[in-house]
Amino acid sequence: MHPVDQTIFALSSGRPPSAIAVVRISGPQAGLALRLLAGKIPTPRRATRALLRDGAAAPIDDAVVLWFPGPASATGEDVAELHLHGGRAVLASVVAALSGIDNVRPAEPGEFTRRAFENGKLDLTEAEGLDDLIHADTDRQRRQALRQLTGLLGDRARDWRARIIEAQALFEAGIDFADEGDVPAQLITPALAKVASLLEEIEGALAIEGRGERMRDGLVVAIAGPPNVGKSTLMNQLARREVAIVSPHAGTTRDVIEVQLDLDGYPVTVIDTAGIRETEDPVEQEGVRRAKARAAAADLVLWLTDTDDVLPPDNGSAPVWLVRNKIDLSGSVNDPVENRDAERPRFRMSAAHGDGVTELVAALVGFAETFFGRQESGLITRERQRKLLQESVEALRRSTSVIGQGEELAAEELRRAAYALGRLLGRVDVEDILDVIFREFCIGK
Repeated sequence: MHPVDQTIFALSSGRPPSAIAVVRISGPQAGLALRLLAGKIPTPRRATRALLRDGAAAPIDDAVVLWFPGPASATGEDVAELHLHGGRAVLASVVAALSGIDNVRPAEPGEFTRRAFENGKLDLTEAEGLDDLIHADTDRQRRQALRQLTGLLGDRARDWRARIIEAQALFEAGIDFADEGDVPAQLITPALAKVASLLEEIEGALAIEGRGERMRDGLVVAIAGPPNVGKSTLMNQLARREVAIVSPHAGTTRDVIEVQLDLDGYPVTVIDTAGIRETEDPVEQEGVRRAKARAAAADLVLWLTDTDDVLPPDNGSAPVWLVRNKIDLSGSVNDPVENRDAERPRFRMSAAHGDGVTELVAALVGFAETFFGRQESGLITRERQRKLLQESVEALRRSTSVIGQGEELAAEELRRAAYALGRLLGRVDVEDILDVIFREFCIGK
């Protein structure tokens, strides 16, 4: 990362050409850059029309400019925005003009958000929520990311950390300031009560088994089965477009094909795999190997056949649904299905004609509801967050187990718990413990 005394700029809208393009500038030279291009610095936070000119005073574009003086800006620094016509030539001229200003350079990926974090405009969990919001593919992913961006986990973590510091302050006060008259003599009992309450709350958040992480990563469904049973046709039906080659010849699919779907707001990745069979073709052998590996790692396997006699291999822990295809050639979708295995739902369909596909999709939506949870997802959306909360819980548990060996050990474990939450937020400050002590107990007054 470059020094923060440099001013950065970047295109903050979509790729050109476009109707409007937004170029954002942040840093100490943002005002100078705006004055050089627009000829003036407008009233803060008020859109103003201006003719932009380059370093040679040649006109570039008739634009709208905005000025956000720091710290009341998105990054906490002086920020300028140029709303331009989105042609490539216009953008190239603006980029050239900005690059010609001393200490003004193009931004690196994520640098605006990095500066917002460093200037206290958002914590790490909110920055992660912003990243998830940008990459959200479904409405449920969008809602989850927006909750993180607006402080769903960050606010809770700040509250937990403040309460841990309060408990630690009680121990520290008992150790260091026991001779002060305004410090209560009995501090351990309320401190342990705070720790017990914190453990219950954080463990409750961890107990929701990865629902947020699953929503962020999506459900993986593998279509597997013997060759030439209609796997690629079913893939195209689910995707509602031609994503896989359909051929009457066995072994057409040699590699794994993936497509991302939005099933009632749930993110689902469907995988079309090579037909599983014994073959002498080394290329097809590799395709079969990959098919078995992806099916074993999937969250759900659709075992597709054109007969009821071919059963799936038992090589994974994911649930398997038995899907009988080509019923237009051998039967009816309404024919009774013999359910010889209650743990493996059975479906009849014709992927070529669409018969039974609606019922299969509805069942997939139901599976997704169970997989992700019908309620809104939990606080945790990333493995980093879960690990740090687990570290905090482990330290809290140790603080209660070592209390009989001395308040110093318990206070040290609470410090570790607070440190883990500080890392979660990106705000680690060892001095705030003393701030709590002096404020609450009037020590040194």
